Amino acid sequence: MKISYLALLTSLSLQAPTFVLAADEQLESGNDSDIEHIEISGRDTSLLGRASTASEGIVGKEDIKLRPILRTGEILEFVPGMVVTQHSGTGKANQYFLRGFNLDHGTDFATFVDGMPVNMRTHGHGQGYTDLNFIIPEVVQSLSYQKGVSYADVGDFSGAGSASFHTLSNTDKGLVSAILGENNYVRFMAMDSLALSDKDNLFVAAERNTYDGPWTDIEEDLDKTNVLAKWSHELEDGHFELTFMGYDNSWNSADQIPGRAVDEGIIDALGSLDTTVGGESDRYSLSTEYSSGNFTANAYVMSYSINLWSNFTYFLDDPVNGDQFEQVDDRTIYGGNAAYTFEHKIFGHDASTRVGGELRIDDIDEVGLYHTAARERLGAIRSDSVTETSIGAFVESTIHWSSDLRTVIGLRNDYFDFDVKDRLGVNTNGVDLSTNSGSNDDNMTSLKGSVVYTVNDNWETYLSAGQGLHSNDARGTTINVDPGTGETVEQVDPLVRSTGVEAGLRGFVNEKLNLSFSLWQLKLDSELLFVGDAGNTEASRASKRKGAELALYYRFAPDWMFDFEYAYTDAEFTDDAPEGNDIPGAIKNVLQTGVSVDLDSGLFGSLRARYFGSRPLIEDGSVSSDNSTIVNLRAGYRVNDWTFQLDVLNLTDSDAHDIDYYYASRLQSDPADAEIEGLHYHLIEPRTLRASVMYQF
Repeated sequence: MKISYLALLTSLSLQAPTFVLAADEQLESGNDSDIEHIEISGRDTSLLGRASTASEGIVGKEDIKLRPILRTGEILEFVPGMVVTQHSGTGKANQYFLRGFNLDHGTDFATFVDGMPVNMRTHGHGQGYTDLNFIIPEVVQSLSYQKGVSYADVGDFSGAGSASFHTLSNTDKGLVSAILGENNYVRFMAMDSLALSDKDNLFVAAERNTYDGPWTDIEEDLDKTNVLAKWSHELEDGHFELTFMGYDNSWNSADQIPGRAVDEGIIDALGSLDTTVGGESDRYSLSTEYSSGNFTANAYVMSYSINLWSNFTYFLDDPVNGDQFEQVDDRTIYGGNAAYTFEHKIFGHDASTRVGGELRIDDIDEVGLYHTAARERLGAIRSDSVTETSIGAFVESTIHWSSDLRTVIGLRNDYFDFDVKDRLGVNTNGVDLSTNSGSNDDNMTSLKGSVVYTVNDNWETYLSAGQGLHSNDARGTTINVDPGTGETVEQVDPLVRSTGVEAGLRGFVNEKLNLSFSLWQLKLDSELLFVGDAGNTEASRASKRKGAELALYYRFAPDWMFDFEYAYTDAEFTDDAPEGNDIPGAIKNVLQTGVSVDLDSGLFGSLRARYFGSRPLIEDGSVSSDNSTIVNLRAGYRVNDWTFQLDVLNLTDSDAHDIDYYYASRLQSDPADAEIEGLHYHLIEPRTLRASVMYQF
């Protein structure tokens, strides 16, 4: 049977991209009911003939299991140019950086797991909050990513790109593992599948993780539990899955600290000024996925909550009780999506068109902000209930004008409706917040397109352009008064436009070298966000980012792989304001490289280095962060059904900073009216060893 490649950026749902193989003859006849679907994964997989830009890719479980990681969220560092850090406790969402964005905890990068969105709109801590701690890394079957705004199947939070995780439905052998590490790190994981009948399969997995951390004056006391259960059923003409996920976590935090407190000997670099901050969070979901021929559909319901205690300014606002605050988020999310692909002719040329739609409803019982001391509430600053609804629809057509030239044209519309109800009336500051209740709505149409030219069997070129968007916090679209001061506040636009262009090149040579290179530019009308830490909105300025990215994967021997990823970005505000045009936190240089091996003898390992370049911390560029380099090592041996593995994280014991900020704070020893601006940072965790024992059955 003659085989060619078809990129259907859907597997079992619209938002879970993967890649499949299809037969030429069946595609041409328009009958694909008997097409053999074969999942492809791996860095050494060619995407020639299937990709629409040079900035998309797919990573498989074999690659993922070779990489040493400190935290679950670092799986996203498989996206070339992405940096994942942490400025707080292990249970909090990571801090993400990509394409000149300090993405905070997820804004402008959309993430999905089995078709379900991870980004939280109108979240208590930050817009687009992306907590990946509910993922069990061993059950990730594939990670698909795409950068830029040229993809019609992704709407909100897609300016920098998107990523989709798809979890396992089956496993040939069960697995149990135990991981022990320094600072009382303990993790147990188990997974297995059971054939209930010739058409039914049940896959289950569970994770239990505790950890105290390396901090000198707190025990992180991480207490995390994850479970997953997936029932798969083969239909006469398709496939159906029902998945339950459960996550529960609590932790203490070692937040960023002021550099001057370390310089003055008040604390050491692994110390804390407030030892009572931390969080509690849970997430439970039930989702379905259905696929039949060219049709895919997904539906889900999620219950989510978090209570997060933080203190970033210490005694700046309240010299007596301190500035600790609690952020609350308690919601249920309903949603689903569907897509249909059909083959046809356009002007006599073969074409494939995909149409799809999605619905999401965030029913938020409370999103709130409280002044606290040692986790005890002293007063309510803001508390709202919110209903936020979005409907998206898209159409995307791929036309093969010749054997060498194809175009991909997409059109998308997103509609948002916001309804905000104040729950407090008069808050602890004496401000009447009832006028912040209200409703708003907005819609945005986005056009996207790519031109792809195949040079030969080994090389392909791309030219793409598109429009994207991110939504703003619903509270910012109806706000009238500042919860802290009672002053009038300007409302933000519900939706913010992004516009990007990209040119790229992809090569796949001798089934050994996989290379991609891209030049890109992205403009944002305004970097507008609701600031959860302060309880109000700040309107940022229009911005522009441009950059270059190179990703190279070379299999120089059957069992050896070398990879090299470099990303450069130039980011600036575009309105020439007196305070300067640098975008705080905008990353300029990122480099990741490594070598991995997986031998038939049972030996395997990976050595990786990540360079995180300097970035401005204030608009005039006079203060910048230092750069940092982190090196991780994994080495292991498989014998029969046993695997023994050792991870050395932060191999060189670097004392560089995981993240840096520059802002004003006040220590308890400072004068009562002091407001001292300075560097605040969170250290990379010191070198740590983790040993694993795994058994397959």
